[in-house]
Amino acid sequence: MKSKELSSFRDPSGYIYYENNKVIRRINPIYFKEYNHLMNSGLYKELVDNELLIEHKEIKNNDKEILLEVQKVPYISYPYEWTFEELKDAALLTIKINKIALKYGMILKDATSYNVTFIGNKPIFIDTLSFMFYEENSPWGAYGQYTRHFIAPLVLMKYVDVRLNTLLKNYIDGIPLDLCSNLLKNRGGLISKIHIKLQNKSIIKHNNDGKKEVNKITISKKSIINMLDMISNQISNLKLKKYKTEWMNYYDVSNYDNEAFKNKEELIKKYCKKVNTKDNNLSFDLGSNDGRFSKLIEKELNTYVVSFDIDSNAVEYNYLNNSNNNILPLVMDFTNPSSAIGFSNSERKSFMDRGNANLTLVLAFIHHLVISNNLSFEMVADFLSNITNYLIIEFVPKEDSQVELLLKTRNDIFKFYNIDNFKKEFSNYFNIISEDKINNSKRTLFLMEVKNERSFNK
Repeated sequence: MKSKELSSFRDPSGYIYYENNKVIRRINPIYFKEYNHLMNSGLYKELVDNELLIEHKEIKNNDKEILLEVQKVPYISYPYEWTFEELKDAALLTIKINKIALKYGMILKDATSYNVTFIGNKPIFIDTLSFMFYEENSPWGAYGQYTRHFIAPLVLMKYVDVRLNTLLKNYIDGIPLDLCSNLLKNRGGLISKIHIKLQNKSIIKHNNDGKKEVNKITISKKSIINMLDMISNQISNLKLKKYKTEWMNYYDVSNYDNEAFKNKEELIKKYCKKVNTKDNNLSFDLGSNDGRFSKLIEKELNTYVVSFDIDSNAVEYNYLNNSNNNILPLVMDFTNPSSAIGFSNSERKSFMDRGNANLTLVLAFIHHLVISNNLSFEMVADFLSNITNYLIIEFVPKEDSQVELLLKTRNDIFKFYNIDNFKKEFSNYFNIISEDKINNSKRTLFLMEVKNERSFNK
């Protein structure tokens, strides 16, 4: 059965569809010349050999269509879920690919951040149809789109607030330059002046150009390369100020001593031996902090782990200190996970629609969902049962110092919050396989398996 990837409808050159769990790219005749040049010139080989472009194998080639079976990405992420450094690396990758393309007589015809995703800690370009023939003395037509998708969110994250990349949820073709300029005010240095403010002034100046004859802009290939080098250097030099956040040093201030921590690790290792990974090798770590337990289950299960946390600084630390292509750190708030956006709410998939995990870790997180966000045990159990087959979850009781800290700032309206009610509600959705007290701690660790009527293999 075929199902079309709805995000690929904008390009007349071709589209993506799925068949028998394979990713297939169809290329239309309008793009045959460009595709053949990409493949025969050496451009594709250089990009793939350097792990810059997603790999494919040709499975059909006739005068009506070319079909490619494309390497499957374990988990698709979006730029509004990336940290500052992840967005930087995706921006630099796009510039690098564009420079290489120019060597072979091609150039990127679009430069959306959605052309990039991550496999573990490495960004990779996934749109094989983004390359067009370079026309001598023509400007880079995708420069404005690149600015909206990469430069604008990066300078806003650096100079205003690190959370402003979430504006990309509202503006699917990048942050408008007038909005970016207004938010920056007089901040942003040379990179903002050149790429945001001057470009925005130019857009305003030429708003009515469609009503009159205008001179065609000419620019040499050397000038384009110089511009790309300048952008690359400017982006490389962008650094966030170091700042403290609520969860950045969680493990340094938590109430675990070495024995409790070691016992927790040993219990998770024991639980991993009971998890069947035959049909699904994707794992989630919700509230992963610096990713240490993501690393643990990756090693124990040889699994691909998507390591989520609400705190971008903790996720940044996870990303910068992770050299593992099987762990992908992302920023996400699970009281408001990423929704479906774009035309007909179908261009970018919601968190719930991007595939489910075989195993999900929920460690030191349940009290934040229930007490900080007024979710019931039943709501949390229902949500988790829809995203995973197996669950390793840590129950943190009211007597724990971290819960006592939460209740200091609000009335205790959570009379239901105890381990018996927790087990009762979760048992409606999961079978409890193992239950163990964590040594030198008031906490309890559970291994659960979703009930048969809710199990899935995606």
